[in-house]
Amino acid sequence: MPSSVAAPTKGPADERTGDQRTEGAAPASPAGPARSLLGGLADWASAAWFLVPALVLFLGFVLAPIVVAVHNSFFRWGGVGPMDDFVGFDNYVRLFADQVFIGDMGRGLYLIVLSVTVQLPFALFTAVLLNQRLRGRAVYRMLFFAPYILSEVVTAVLFTMIFLPGDGMADHLAGALGLEGLQGKWLADPSTVMPTLFVVMTWKYFGFHMMLFLAGLQGIPREVLDAAAIDGAGAWQRFRYVTLPLLGPTIRISVFLSVIGAIQLFDLVWVMTAGGPNHSSETMAISIFQFGFKRYQVGYASAISVVLFMISLVFSLFYQRYVLRRDLSGAVTTGGGR
Repeated sequence: MPSSVAAPTKGPADERTGDQRTEGAAPASPAGPARSLLGGLADWASAAWFLVPALVLFLGFVLAPIVVAVHNSFFRWGGVGPMDDFVGFDNYVRLFADQVFIGDMGRGLYLIVLSVTVQLPFALFTAVLLNQRLRGRAVYRMLFFAPYILSEVVTAVLFTMIFLPGDGMADHLAGALGLEGLQGKWLADPSTVMPTLFVVMTWKYFGFHMMLFLAGLQGIPREVLDAAAIDGAGAWQRFRYVTLPLLGPTIRISVFLSVIGAIQLFDLVWVMTAGGPNHSSETMAISIFQFGFKRYQVGYASAISVVLFMISLVFSLFYQRYVLRRDLSGAVTTGGGR
């Protein structure tokens, strides 16, 4: 049985000693706040070490060209000599009175509509098909994605040979199918050049969107689809009410990339048609090149580039604000995760 032991009492000598220790204790050292300040400065220095190179590149290759283009757009300048002929907004007035430029915007809208309504649904259908258990589906994925790896110039040269009048494969195929009226017209007739270019664009870019959709489909939990099947949902109902909503963020990003790509399309069209025949395949990017490097009207070309930039910027801000809002909500947090 343990015995209880009385706690020792503190005598006067101990009290005096304790009091002396308490009274003689050194004040708290300021090393704590100083160390915290140094740690904060070290964090800022580390962040600056990584941010400054990116900021320098952004200022030098993005912001500075925009400022220079805006400045040049207020002058009539050929690219050589002093820039002393200030014309104000005359380049912009001329721009929106130019029927060729208005046609450029219309052709850009044409490509956007076809990309969203034809190219992306085709890519989605292919992705859904290749997401099934098919023999050799990895080979099909590689074959469909391979055109995207090719450069735009290589693709343009390849299809220029395919659509070559008389000896091209497209003319031989049209003759075999009884479509002799299309022979020789693919890239030479204003009524067929834009649909032909869109076919080439679809062949080139749909594999990229297909891979985006495949990644989104493989991120959908299988248990959700199995639960819908158990509840009696058919294949179409599972796709309509389960797969499509869960694939929404991927579809919205794909639409954004497709629209921006169609607005800024240049190299594929330049190599195949150079904007012809009679401006019928010209885009805003080709107009910038034509006026800036062919006709030496740098001020006017700068005005076109500013308008192209503003169209892309306004669309991007609008799309992020009203379409991508649900996808970005909660993605950015403040300090402490609040």
